[in-house]
Amino acid sequence: MKYERKISEAVIKRLPRYYRFLEDLMNMGISRVSSKDLSVRTGLNPSQIRQDFYCFGGFGLQGYGYDVESLFNEIKKILGLDTTYNLVIVGAGNLGQALAKHIPQQKKGFKVVGIFDVKSSLLGAKIGDIEIMHIDKLGECIRENNVDIAALTVPGNYAREAAEMVIKQGIKGIWNFAPIELKENPDVVIENIHLIDSLMVLGYKISNK
Repeated sequence: MKYERKISEAVIKRLPRYYRFLEDLMNMGISRVSSKDLSVRTGLNPSQIRQDFYCFGGFGLQGYGYDVESLFNEIKKILGLDTTYNLVIVGAGNLGQALAKHIPQQKKGFKVVGIFDVKSSLLGAKIGDIEIMHIDKLGECIRENNVDIAALTVPGNYAREAAEMVIKQGIKGIWNFAPIELKENPDVVIENIHLIDSLMVLGYKISNK
């Protein structure tokens, strides 16, 4: 779902949080929720929540609140989760294997269709029902499965090479876990994930508590 006006990165980053809590409410059989109720659950200000939803036209009625299932489905569409994105993982080390195990359990519109490496000791091993294959087979897998996203879990000194490789194969998005910042590319969307940054923030919060 595309929007004419520019939506801020901060708003987009909060949407998965709303999505998770709304799914929890649906599982509990709760059909209606107010911005105040969502505030208690998410830790966000009610005014901020209303402003975020207003960016997409608003979804609630004054005095009624939000229909949980309808709001959940709208956010699902906004996040593009009303379709399934095929994903490959480049790098079958500990982190790559952990992602391969974790993503299928989430069932959030993403499907791992291949995991690749160059180490002979890893080739042929299975993560669930997915076999670790040699990187030489990456292009074939991407073409045959219409792969949208490549997760890079390679060492930093291989990240740029791996990124160039998947971009040449027509990948639309890169989920980069390598300890190096990949620069924006006009042909692909790049999300750099820095796990150690989050750990540093945690350290700061502990030391300043």
